[in-house]
Amino acid sequence: MLKRVFDIFLSLLFGIIFFIPFFIIAFIIKLTSDGPVLYWSKRIGTNNKIFLMPKFRTMYSGTPEVPTHELETPNRYLTKIGNFLRRTSLDETPQLYSVLIGDMSIVGPRPALFNQNYLIEMRTNKGIHKLKPGLTGLAQINGRDNIDDEKKTFFDLEYKDGMGFLLDLKIIFFTFFKILKAEDVIH
Repeated sequence: MLKRVFDIFLSLLFGIIFFIPFFIIAFIIKLTSDGPVLYWSKRIGTNNKIFLMPKFRTMYSGTPEVPTHELETPNRYLTKIGNFLRRTSLDETPQLYSVLIGDMSIVGPRPALFNQNYLIEMRTNKGIHKLKPGLTGLAQINGRDNIDDEKKTFFDLEYKDGMGFLLDLKIIFFTFFKILKAEDVIH
């Protein structure tokens, strides 16, 4: 219950802080590429239920729905502002909506794409699928794009076994430093 209250509080607080930047980013996306401002990605949520997660669109419309690292030349799909949004993690900020409506938490395992079968299977076998996915998590602060599915699952399990308010605060704290340094962002 405390986690949910904390999620609502932080999502509203960050929503207020990012209110004007949201409109600026939306305007630039519309100005520089065709298609919608938001991309609604099919993701795996609690108990492997699929939900739609919003992100600012960083790739051109028609890009295959696969993890970016599986694209042959991912940079060719990025819009003019896409690389900047990804490096600063601003593309993720619309997910505050998913936190507010309860599909996600501020901290938890990052939600897998609907077609990341190996990652979904590993998480299910370890009971991680019962957790609410998060905007950030232990895997995000321990390698993000630089770690494979096994390592992500390892950090997700570590989070599951040690969940608590202090761990969440630690993850949030280190997330800000990772974002400021644009560390471990490959795509």
